[in-house]
Amino acid sequence: MKTLFAKKNLFLRVAIGFVLGVILGFAAPKFSIATKVVGDIYLNLIKLMIIPIVVCAVFCGIANIRDSALLRKIGFRTVLLYVIMFIFSAAVSLAIAYAIRPGYGTVFENAPVYEGTITNPTIASFLTTIVPTNIIKSMADGSTLPVILFTIVFAVAIVSIGDQGKAVLDFMNSLSEAMFKMLGYFMELSPIGVLSLMAFSVAQYGAGIFSALAKYIACCWLCCVVVFFVVMVLPTCLYTKVPVGKLLKACGKIALVTLSTTSSAATLPTTINVSMEDLGAPEGVSKFTLPLGCTINMCGGACSFCCLAVFVSDFYGIGLSFGTIVFLVFIATLINMAAPGIPGGGVVLGASFLSILGLPIDLMGPISGFYRLLDMAFTTINVEGDVAANLIISKSIGEYDAGKVA
Repeated sequence: MKTLFAKKNLFLRVAIGFVLGVILGFAAPKFSIATKVVGDIYLNLIKLMIIPIVVCAVFCGIANIRDSALLRKIGFRTVLLYVIMFIFSAAVSLAIAYAIRPGYGTVFENAPVYEGTITNPTIASFLTTIVPTNIIKSMADGSTLPVILFTIVFAVAIVSIGDQGKAVLDFMNSLSEAMFKMLGYFMELSPIGVLSLMAFSVAQYGAGIFSALAKYIACCWLCCVVVFFVVMVLPTCLYTKVPVGKLLKACGKIALVTLSTTSSAATLPTTINVSMEDLGAPEGVSKFTLPLGCTINMCGGACSFCCLAVFVSDFYGIGLSFGTIVFLVFIATLINMAAPGIPGGGVVLGASFLSILGLPIDLMGPISGFYRLLDMAFTTINVEGDVAANLIISKSIGEYDAGKVA
């Protein structure tokens, strides 16, 4: 029992809540529908943390970059490469998701209906929306984009004033620790929330929900595998000339850690060690690009958000316009830098992402039940993307020679 309630085993408790929710949904459908309020409260707690987590994570991710000399040398090209990799990962994931359509064509006892409005932005409306007139009001309204823009500019300003900004930086680092601790408390309630939401989903939609969820899981894993080979292995081997077998063997060592920890940060020492010793990456570049990648390089996030948007929109029979698809890729690129490094934290970002698009977040409850299985794939792709980018950046500045790799 003590092992079950250990912090690292939250996913086991969530899995138990998921199974109990399924049983309750079939055994007592009326009760399950009537007690959905419990799941709604859980979703409200997730919504509550979206703005604080985004502010703290984005600010600290930017303001804590201290090595200004190295930042000037390779900072821009590193960030640019990460963004390019993310966009290509998103394009591949969208193509696969729309080929599979994981939320489309499932037969439900009661077809899900959504009466909200999907975001279909124009350039003018987007620009006026992203620039706030009152940042406090934007936070109160839960408008994530203006908050992200304000936080980025604020973080850059704090870095630019040097020692005078140290007090603010220390405060924000402390606030970040407190907010993530608070989010950790709320995530401990996930088993109860998932139980309630899963029971409601089964009672409301019937067994059809399982075929949809199974297709969604398969779609996410397929996207991650294809992205790994198309966006990471192929360009890296062609550009740096590193042997394919050598790269795959090194990535395999790292994957063993990511699959067990589902944490980019926890895998970082292994990532750095394998990159330098097995692949011959230079130490200086590796110790800059790899930690930075833990924060802003989220190719797995591209797979996650694109599959999620297609799944949820198809599940509710909602069509996404081309403009909305372009918008979702842009939003996913911005919001991924705020990915929280706690178990199940991606659920919070997923809910935030859906809210910005105007899509319902109700499915985040059932998805939470098996998020660990998804997070294994997403985290692995995130870290493997860091490794690939590190070699490409090192090669671009003349500090990597694949011929010297043992």
